Amino acid sequence: MTVTRVDLTHVEVAAPLFADYREFYGASHDVQAATAFLTERLTREESIVLLARDGDEAVGFAQIYPSFTSVGLAPIWVLNDLFVADHARGSGAVDELLDTIVRMAAEAGAASVKLSTAHTNTRAQAVYERHGYQLDQTYRSYAKSTASSSPAEKGTVHEQST
Repeated sequence: MTVTRVDLTHVEVAAPLFADYREFYGASHDVQAATAFLTERLTREESIVLLARDGDEAVGFAQIYPSFTSVGLAPIWVLNDLFVADHARGSGAVDELLDTIVRMAAEAGAASVKLSTAHTNTRAQAVYERHGYQLDQTYRSYAKSTASSSPAEKGTVHEQST
């Protein structure tokens, strides 16, 4: 299992996994939209995209957004997206991705790696805890949609990170 950083010449390899990830969280499976989104993030240098490969096959994907902690006066990394194809789960791809992310974050001077996942995604929670991530007991996260929608839909966030 190897993990490589994606550049613009390899977006088309990462995009199908990103589309699978989005579908897992309820979005439509749209490889073209995934390609466009990743291309824009990489062009603007707004994210870091990693691929886990088993031989020549891309089996896992991660997207990280560098950010900052104001209280800590330091950079942090937000692991926003992490996905391993069903047939590759248990292969070590997720371990390689998570280990690479922490190593790269440390090399970049980031104080921590933060992530969130759906309350119902207990499999991911177990993986994160196995890797030493701890459930935040200090802060409660909130989100509010900025989309113009019906009153019933306002405040509903349709996108979840890992």
